[in-house]
Amino acid sequence: MDQLDQLEAKSLFILREAYREFRSLCMLWSIGKDSTVLLWLARRAFFGHVPFPLVHIDTHFKIPEMITYRDRLARELRLDMVYGENAAALAQQETFPDGKVDRMTCCRSLKRDALRHTLAGDWPRYRLDHGSGEYRLDPSREPYTGVIVGARADEEGSRSKERYFSPRDQSSEWDVGDQPPELWNQFKTDFAPGTHVRVHPLLDWTELNVWEYIEREGIPVVSLYFDQGEGRRYRSLGCWPCTQPVASEARSVADIVSELRSGKFARVAERAGRAQDQEDGGGLETLRREGYM
Repeated sequence: MDQLDQLEAKSLFILREAYREFRSLCMLWSIGKDSTVLLWLARRAFFGHVPFPLVHIDTHFKIPEMITYRDRLARELRLDMVYGENAAALAQQETFPDGKVDRMTCCRSLKRDALRHTLAGDWPRYRLDHGSGEYRLDPSREPYTGVIVGARADEEGSRSKERYFSPRDQSSEWDVGDQPPELWNQFKTDFAPGTHVRVHPLLDWTELNVWEYIEREGIPVVSLYFDQGEGRRYRSLGCWPCTQPVASEARSVADIVSELRSGKFARVAERAGRAQDQEDGGGLETLRREGYM
């Protein structure tokens, strides 16, 4: 069993534990490489079927190709696809691209608030109707109390403080200093009523592991990750006004694996192209403490 086999086996175990322990479970799908690998692992864990909804928080400022990819894959794989949004902030143009707020305020509004209220079920959610191929208002307002997330410990500092099963309070707020120990692969999955739990099956994976797995399994990813002939590609995907590509001539998954193994980005943070990270002092812990994904 090689390293990827070991990572895969542990992630499958955590996914199955989450499905067994949490009645109202969903999985966040940001459309990026990590959560798409997580989607593939979920299909493997449950024999080709994903037995819980995939939830995407749509800021309406994602790079358009990302949304096209999301909906194509959701239809092809017959995924139970749900999205939520901060409709009021969008309608009032209280966003950074509209020039009314700074980047961090925009993130809090379009991502943090939208996520908290979408998970709680107190804001409208939209579910893909596979009959028509369109999204319809979801009549269900049941809160999701178990949320599977594709966070990796090596991606940025605050993620390295997570547990495989990380509790939040009823408002989705995170007390970093009050988390259960996880020793010798013994996970705490029994929490008090009302606890909201984030589940992190990819915590041990690195950026290189993710791309090696994508290569090994032939997982389709958004073409934005590849150089289209301009000597640039996206290393991390987000909203178009705040996300910049990196200099790279990698045109395939094999090229990206080779590039990462070469150490080209060894001293460059994976999210260096995310402008909001710079405004937050280089970390996302503040947002994550408040319920950010």
